[in-house]
Amino acid sequence: MTERDFEQRLRDEFRQMVNEAAPPALRASIIAIPDVVPPTPERRWTAGWRFPSMNRFAPFALVAAAVIVTVLIGISLVLRLPPSVGPSPIPVPTHAPGPTATTEATARAAAWTATGDMIQARTGHTATLLVDGRVLVEGGASSYGGGDTASAELYDPSGRTWTATGNMLMAHGGHTATLLLDGTVLVVGNNTAIGELYDPASRTWTATGKMVSTWVTRFTATLLPDGRVLVAGGNNNPTVDPVSAELYDPASRTWTATGRMVTPRNVHTATLLPDGKVLVAGGVSAYDGKTYLASAEAYDPATGIWTATGKMIETRGYFTATRLTDGRVLVAGGHGRDGSGIVLTGAELFDPTRGSWTAAGAMITARYGHAATLLADGSVLVAGGEDGNGYLASAELYDPEKGTWTATASMFEARTGQTATLLRDGTVLLAGGVALRLDADQRLQPLVLPMAELYDPGSGH
Repeated sequence: MTERDFEQRLRDEFRQMVNEAAPPALRASIIAIPDVVPPTPERRWTAGWRFPSMNRFAPFALVAAAVIVTVLIGISLVLRLPPSVGPSPIPVPTHAPGPTATTEATARAAAWTATGDMIQARTGHTATLLVDGRVLVEGGASSYGGGDTASAELYDPSGRTWTATGNMLMAHGGHTATLLLDGTVLVVGNNTAIGELYDPASRTWTATGKMVSTWVTRFTATLLPDGRVLVAGGNNNPTVDPVSAELYDPASRTWTATGRMVTPRNVHTATLLPDGKVLVAGGVSAYDGKTYLASAEAYDPATGIWTATGKMIETRGYFTATRLTDGRVLVAGGHGRDGSGIVLTGAELFDPTRGSWTAAGAMITARYGHAATLLADGSVLVAGGEDGNGYLASAELYDPEKGTWTATASMFEARTGQTATLLRDGTVLLAGGVALRLDADQRLQPLVLPMAELYDPGSGH
């Protein structure tokens, strides 16, 4: 056997030993052993010298390498215990315990929590979110059927506390409060033509210009894009007092009449549309005070003119209107059919691009005197109110994408006539209103509430 044949045989036997005995990981890590290459002609110098061949040392190097690999294979085989030896391994879970641990385990359910009571019990009041995140609450009646108050207070979401602020110059109830572009708040209404301004910096109230109309309540006030305020409708009798709309100019602090509505009305809604126009819908005719309306009209601030637009499907008053993130307007609930006592479950959507209304499904519970709030995720929270048989603690959500209503957590207190304010953190402050309580004779009597509570939409709806 030649030296080259002996070397090739060692290489072949070494490959077989590795393939049969070595673990896959070790076998894969061993560099492939090349075959013995045929001898190449010896290179000679021109002077006749040549380098000696190194092939005779290769077999010894290969034997040494085989011994080393054999030792490594033996060690790896010793370490590879059979499955029956030792304790059973603990299985590693493919996911953490619980349902979709990274999402559902951290999801919050929608819930109401009590926050501090107002200093004054109120109904027929207003609540306005200020620029600094606090909420101004003022006016309203402190007892059922009682007179209105001039008191005002501030809610601080950071500490969930109420503190008194300066009293208004006059008592107001059933009025409007509008946050102006400079951060002040315009309050007007309740059978007085004098408006007043609240300055959050000084916490003081000052009188502003006198309105054109002489009998002003149950109207709406809408902040226009240019900073003026449109007041529309109310209990003024158009046959005696023909002004059905007027404008407040914060720069001059004056009121001026603007175009008359197509149909003077009260207990209607007014909503600023994406194009700067104002949609006024429904309510009760100001001519007779009892005819419920399905008509709607739009005010154009550029021309001061009102034009009729599509009618609602239902006649309704005492309902809510909420502008959705896509510019459509959702109206929900209310009284209908000429004061017949029917409370509505139906909801409708107004499309500004078409000037028409379409059905938006039925709420779970018929209600009026409720509150509606656009939440941060684009859904609408409807809470409280009356269903014709009593006051409600229930609340529900409208999903504009699905066009469906679903129940959400109920309030602590069944109530009507409350205010609802979306706070900066996405929660909703619901304050005041009227609830029912048993008197000494065990008869249910309406009671004005100081109670406030917060709605947390959670992260799971």
